[in-house]
Amino acid sequence: MKIFIAGATGRVGEELTSKLVEQGHVVYAGARHEENLTASDSVKPVHLDLHGTVSEIAETLADAEAVYFVAGSRGKDLLQTDLFGAVKLMQATEQKKIKRYIHLSSLFALQPKKWGEALTDYNISKFFSDNWLIDKTQLDYTILQPGALLETTGDGKITTAITGRSENSIENVASVLAALLNHDNTIHKVILMGDGKTAIEEALKQV
Repeated sequence: MKIFIAGATGRVGEELTSKLVEQGHVVYAGARHEENLTASDSVKPVHLDLHGTVSEIAETLADAEAVYFVAGSRGKDLLQTDLFGAVKLMQATEQKKIKRYIHLSSLFALQPKKWGEALTDYNISKFFSDNWLIDKTQLDYTILQPGALLETTGDGKITTAITGRSENSIENVASVLAALLNHDNTIHKVILMGDGKTAIEEALKQV
């Protein structure tokens, strides 16, 4: 498939790009600083400005068949990027008549009573972008909600039975995101995840 990634220069975005290329896909790697990406037959760097209009963002999607949102401002631009940028990408995806949309969120984003105090503004941004995707679009979405991201090597094993705080290797998060394309049973679902003891493919089959 031809797949668009918003946030391709981020920690998750870089890993996700590698995983999708390994699967044989062509990746349109969208980023504000696309000059930091290395172009190849399988990776096409694309300038993406999430502050742009919906129509401008739609143009960057080219002939993509699926879209990932894994972008983030790391707390510097939550309203414009993490919230409104995400919504505009959803609208642009629908404008281009692309159906499959995979959205990286945060643990318990839709359950405010379970939020801690450290990332409240970030969680609020994810709360509203997640709800927009569910309630205001006709996209074939999957929302992935991992907990704390760790710069550790993933072992390909996770759990989706999350009741409290979780930790996730970035590699495992990227592996799950890439695997979601092959699991239509995850469409229209919100998946909470953490590192665990079940192989990713098996865990996703059970969602």
